[in-house]
Amino acid sequence: MGKVAVAAAVGCAAAVCAAAALVVHHRMKSSGKWAQAQSILKDFEEKCGTPISKLKQVADAMTVEMHAGLASEGGSKLKMIISYVDNLPTGDEKGLFYALDLGGTNFRVLRVHLGGKEHRVVKQEFEEVSIPPHLMTGSSDALFDYIAEALAKFVATESEGLHFSPDRQRELGFTFSFPVRQTSISSGTLIKWTKGFSIEDAVGQDVVGELTKAMERIGLDMRVTALVNDTIGTLAGGRYNNPDVVAAVILGTGTNAAYVERAHAIPKWHGLLPKSGDMVINMEWGNFRSSHLPISEYDQALDTESLNPGEQIFEKLISGMYLGEVVRRVLYKMADEAAFFGDTIPEKLRIPFILRTPHMSAMHQDTSPDLKIVATKLKDILEISNTSLKMRKVIVELCDIVATRGARLSAAGIAGILKKIGRDTLKDGEKQKSVVSLDGGLYEHYTKFRTCMENTLTELLGEEVSENIIIEHSNDGSGIGAALLAASHSQYIGIDES
Repeated sequence: MGKVAVAAAVGCAAAVCAAAALVVHHRMKSSGKWAQAQSILKDFEEKCGTPISKLKQVADAMTVEMHAGLASEGGSKLKMIISYVDNLPTGDEKGLFYALDLGGTNFRVLRVHLGGKEHRVVKQEFEEVSIPPHLMTGSSDALFDYIAEALAKFVATESEGLHFSPDRQRELGFTFSFPVRQTSISSGTLIKWTKGFSIEDAVGQDVVGELTKAMERIGLDMRVTALVNDTIGTLAGGRYNNPDVVAAVILGTGTNAAYVERAHAIPKWHGLLPKSGDMVINMEWGNFRSSHLPISEYDQALDTESLNPGEQIFEKLISGMYLGEVVRRVLYKMADEAAFFGDTIPEKLRIPFILRTPHMSAMHQDTSPDLKIVATKLKDILEISNTSLKMRKVIVELCDIVATRGARLSAAGIAGILKKIGRDTLKDGEKQKSVVSLDGGLYEHYTKFRTCMENTLTELLGEEVSENIIIEHSNDGSGIGAALLAASHSQYIGIDES
């Protein structure tokens, strides 16, 4: 029996040693995997770096491209579209004006009663109408007839005392957020549809003409006095409330910027110089690109697999459509190469655009001590449970890297615009305020993004200049802004208001 006991003891010892070795091996393996995950994150952080020297190069490149785009058509990746808006609202506008805001699967009709300098916006009313899916791929007539009928129903709800005199047409500002080749303040041909619309017979047509014909078909006497996009609407809304507004930026699902340029500084403008001396330029800045932009392998892959490869590079780095997707791509690599979520890659993590920017923002801004919101989002969206606090901290860090890059590049873009119009330095004894109107869900709801962008702008311009630069939230530019532009471009300006 003695020998058996000894053999058993030796066997047990060997098993214990083997188990211990396995634990050590597993720890070494998991610490190796952890190191690999950290290495992927650090490498990505380096690629996304935005030191102030790089941001100044981006701002300078933006200014150079603005000059090139103003010099000739196709001279730059920035389209620098002449909007034909040469009269921004002043606050003196009076009367009743309408707006139509068409930019997606819903459209809005608005009515704004303006009371001049003293009473400003006396009243505004709006109605939102959803577009039936079959009209998004049908005919031009069908879509515009549907819109005109909704507009006529809305007009019929005008309250007593606001009815127009028979010799006056109602006037409408039309926000049309699709690519248009503008030909005057109130005309523009559709270049192409986006956002799920595909109405072939409307492409190449004047969208104001299409709407006007539809209104005539149902006997609605209304004139479109301004065709604008949402960024120019934001600029108009901002200027109405503050005469120091010089530019507007949309930071939402997509991104764009517009600003007020001196008409004589636009070499490609061949018409008569406007009386105001000013012209609003729609930059289409989402298409900006430069060798100075910090682009990672994840951004390159996202671009290659997108519907518009090689286009909208700036937008793909800073806008709400893409930030969450970049985070997902980095997480996927960590899951694949460093087993970050265990031995298998979570199935949901394979789905492009499943992680949206609002989810990313919620995780990034989680202030609970155990990062409970991060855990909940991972479970609800990606079906990943049992994450450690250490892992959740890495995810917050990843969100921070992506948001910080986007926010700092946005600030560099704004600095480029201010430089182009000479508002990036202090003139002797001048204390002129320059206000930039901002709108869009990314700016409005993602607090860390907004704060980082504003702080970076101060860093780029310096404390002294920054005291005279103000970022102001301009809500609903695409709605009320269009009505204000209808007023400032009214055919009845100069005729005494009765």
